[in-house]
Amino acid sequence: MEILWVLMALLMIGFAVGPIVNRRRAGIQQVAPGDPDAADPANYGFLRQEELDIRMPGPDQDLLEVLDLVQRTQDHRAASQLLAGTEAEGERRWQRVQAFAGAASLELQQRPGGVSDNPGGQWLRVWRAEQPKDAGGAAVHAEFLVQQAWRTSSPGTDEFRIIMEEARAACGDAALLAPGDPIPYIIELSVARGLAYSQPEFEKLWLKILDRDPAHMGAHLAALHYWCEKWHGSRETAYSFAEAAAARAPRGSLLAAMPLFAVFEHLPEVNLVSGFYQSEVVTKAVHGALFAVHAARPDDPMLAHVRHLLVFFLVRGERWAESMNQLVHVDGHVGALPWTLTPDPAADYAVYRALSVAGYEANGGTPATLPH
Repeated sequence: MEILWVLMALLMIGFAVGPIVNRRRAGIQQVAPGDPDAADPANYGFLRQEELDIRMPGPDQDLLEVLDLVQRTQDHRAASQLLAGTEAEGERRWQRVQAFAGAASLELQQRPGGVSDNPGGQWLRVWRAEQPKDAGGAAVHAEFLVQQAWRTSSPGTDEFRIIMEEARAACGDAALLAPGDPIPYIIELSVARGLAYSQPEFEKLWLKILDRDPAHMGAHLAALHYWCEKWHGSRETAYSFAEAAAARAPRGSLLAAMPLFAVFEHLPEVNLVSGFYQSEVVTKAVHGALFAVHAARPDDPMLAHVRHLLVFFLVRGERWAESMNQLVHVDGHVGALPWTLTPDPAADYAVYRALSVAGYEANGGTPATLPH
């Protein structure tokens, strides 16, 4: 309970960006640690903050087991076999490529070359050397270079440009090994943003993806970054792109949630309007995302991404019961927006979860009344 009390206190101090707890309603009161009225996320079966997995947005047991094996043994073969056995269509293969690349990148950050006899990510280098024609290894290597560029250098610098140019060449190699696979081109979307492709260049790249997998949610999210105001588009362009994707989304597709991601990408840095999260543009985007979640397949790999972003908006909009309904589906894994944008994703997620529990209970909710 002491941890919960501290998190609540920190959140209240930090909300110069806009109050998300409006005491005109039933009111959430901070109480002393150990108080019987204090809200406790553990009562709902939620994991302790230190137990939260920040590597991925939702469970993928096969991936977790292989990641652990590869990092423990530094043998790439299990990763190669897992990707070879993952269907080319859909989102799961893309998420697994990202996970392997991210694991290698983090390893290298922790154990850079020259510091030890076993530099981090050595298994990926061996993978590429021993299996140069492996399409999975080529895709992971390309994504690894992209993540290295963003992780270790700043856009606009020579170092960043050099790594991104190498990543672009790696994307081309990966595409040659798997002509029908959209993943090399999805990886290149991040290269396009970093190297400031012209809009005609970007649209040509985007058409290659649409030809291969027109409903790929991960690809749409990567493209949305390019069209955002802070990169190479505008708020209007990004909203238009997201709304068009939602409008043509096939039944059951999570593309209907794209406008919520566009709103998130253009949140004001300082929000002094107390009703912003109840505004028409936010409410409409939230409803679209809720509809998408309701219609999606339970095993859709992108479902957790949408649920995590919904938690953020629903808590800020004081929609406590709805936020709790999302939390029961995602708790345990926090490797998704918006938490991954912060230095400590688990702590940031735990703050919102604590607020959701407190708001839910302040309005009469209990563990017994929460559907699972």
